Amino acid sequence: MHGADAVFFDGTLWRDDEMVRAGLGQKTGKRMGHMSMSGPNGTLAAFADLYISQKNFVHMNNTNPVLRPTSPEKAEAEAAGWIIGHDGMEIVL
Repeated sequence: MHGADAVFFDGTLWRDDEMVRAGLGQKTGKRMGHMSMSGPNGTLAAFADLYISQKNFVHMNNTNPVLRPTSPEKAEAEAAGWIIGHDGMEIVL
């Protein structure tokens, strides 16, 4: 992916245990096949050294704090160069 004009990557969960903590299920993100955004094995860390012109998170679960406009998690993702997808979003390359 290094050098790509754009990447769209699954952003279902901020934390691996997000659904468990919210009392919405017993499965972790990893167990459901999702890579969490945060943490040492998360997307932010995995993509940190890759040059990608535009990094977009899509497919966020409604429990994901990046969907809250003023959350520290959204600020962290954006500081790492990520765009948080939203309904009606248009992409221009």
